[in-house]
Amino acid sequence: MLKLLSVFIGVFCFSFSQSFAQIEHVEPLNWWVGMKNPNLQVMVHGVDVGSTIPSINYPGVTLKKTSKGDSKNYLFLDFEIAKTAKPGNLIINFKRGGKQVYSHNYPLLKRTQDGSKIKGFSSADAIYLVVPDRFANGDYTNDVVAGTKENKINRAFEGGRHGGDLRGIINNLDYIKEMGFTAIWPTPVLENNMPEYSYHGYAITNHYKVDPRYGTLDEYKELSKKASEKGLKLIFDEVLNHTGSFYWWMTDMPFKNWLNYPDATVMTSHRRTTNQDRYASAFDKDLMTNGWFVSTMPDMNGRNPFMANYLIQCSIWWIETLQLGGIRQDTYGYSDKGLLTNWSCRIMDEYPNFNMVGEEWSTNPLTDSYWQQGMKNQDGYKSCLKSIMDFPMQTALVQALKDDEVKDFSKGLPKLYESLSNDYIYPNPKNILVFGDNHDMNRLFTQLNKDIDLTKMAVAYLLTTRGIPQMLYGTEVLLDNTGKLENHGIIRSDFPGGWKEDSINGFSGMGLATEVYGFQDYVRKLLNWRKVNPVISNGKLTHFVPFEGLYVYFRYDEKKTVMVVLNKNKSAVNVDLKRFAEILAGKTLAKNILTNEEFPLNNSISVSPTSALIVEVR
Repeated sequence: MLKLLSVFIGVFCFSFSQSFAQIEHVEPLNWWVGMKNPNLQVMVHGVDVGSTIPSINYPGVTLKKTSKGDSKNYLFLDFEIAKTAKPGNLIINFKRGGKQVYSHNYPLLKRTQDGSKIKGFSSADAIYLVVPDRFANGDYTNDVVAGTKENKINRAFEGGRHGGDLRGIINNLDYIKEMGFTAIWPTPVLENNMPEYSYHGYAITNHYKVDPRYGTLDEYKELSKKASEKGLKLIFDEVLNHTGSFYWWMTDMPFKNWLNYPDATVMTSHRRTTNQDRYASAFDKDLMTNGWFVSTMPDMNGRNPFMANYLIQCSIWWIETLQLGGIRQDTYGYSDKGLLTNWSCRIMDEYPNFNMVGEEWSTNPLTDSYWQQGMKNQDGYKSCLKSIMDFPMQTALVQALKDDEVKDFSKGLPKLYESLSNDYIYPNPKNILVFGDNHDMNRLFTQLNKDIDLTKMAVAYLLTTRGIPQMLYGTEVLLDNTGKLENHGIIRSDFPGGWKEDSINGFSGMGLATEVYGFQDYVRKLLNWRKVNPVISNGKLTHFVPFEGLYVYFRYDEKKTVMVVLNKNKSAVNVDLKRFAEILAGKTLAKNILTNEEFPLNNSISVSPTSALIVEVR
């Protein structure tokens, strides 16, 4: 009797769990009515949900198709949402054998605004790149969160979590605005529930969840809203190529080919030139695209149509949820090329005034330009990606300032001149992201051998040349990683003043050395001047071949002309102005934009040693 009772209880409990078990994941978490593209594919994950039959009854919404995964615990539901559909809860019922086993309320929301009204970053912007864990700790209560695999704070460990968060960025929006920046790019703040080195954010373990050590989704929305109120756009750092090895789906993937090389870790060759190389072998192409970025970051298979839809819709979900001002796409050339086309074009079709920048870490402009929208490639490849990161210019800038000038023009400032002269290869040079450093390379101050004058020249160039300037947090207070080159944990050092125990405060200026404060003020003045001078963002550019350690170029439009002189000489130089008569004809007066000093334009102009002179001429 006791044995029969045990069997009965076991069968009852199993039946109860099957009848009332919860659906574990439904993604995207919600959608919107009134989207230009009426199609939506929802991934449903739950115990044996693949054996159920879903149904809906909602005016204006049609369930067009149901697809099973290789795993019995997944269903993919294809909906069509008509223009007539109203916001509300779409109830999805799941039946098995005629009995309802699941029910899910799926929110259909009203859009904040039409997609055409969402504006992306442009050449009128200056972007501030922030690593949230290392910028400012605004909420000490989320430093340690129960259930996370890396569950400690250790500021002394360069590869550990230091406690910076979304609240820290929110608290310092005024500083970012007052410095003169107009956009913020935080590195990813989505869940990275990895055992170690999880602070950087690029090993995502849930595409729809903010990492609780950074805060909440509501705080992410608050950051976007308050930033927008201050005239600051929010840029979302995204990873289409790879994910974290502790992602929730790793123990039960929808399809056997959900990942590339799912049964064995095969590393990418990093030979991104195979994307363009007309002679590249199929073996090399496969290894480059399908290999894993690192052993703890599995490569997502963008050729699987369900994975592709999942990733594209995820991007759109974050654009709508946060009303974003742009996306920065990590490791751009590593993903499947077809996915990249579909992803970029689907987004730009929905948001025609949006902007996205791809990371193609190549010093060859031929490789970079391949991905930009409008490029006519020899293989016919088309992209809708508007912007690309200008690594060729970054390399040329550092080399131009560090290397000695030589008579054969092989080093020094001619490197910078030649780099800019390659702009003929880009469909839209004005929409390229220019920078001196980022979170993955040695600090600009370090690259320039801790020479403040050269670093000022670099900043002056970046803020007056063509393109969209981006600056890494802490550059303005001369953070450096000398002695620990290429160490990412040191490159991403804590911003001084971001923690209540800090004795030096870069936000207020308290405790900053005189030369550091002076440099910060230099950056502030240039940024704020640039902000109100559209001639820099949209004006024409003419440059002159460098000579005798000097590089001169002009930005001009119908209303204003700006002259920039880079002087690498260790002594002051009087620059003969006859050389520039084609631009300066009829101009008689100049004003130094940093000092506001006005002086007549005679036959020559004096430029201080190792400096950039920026003057408005009229």
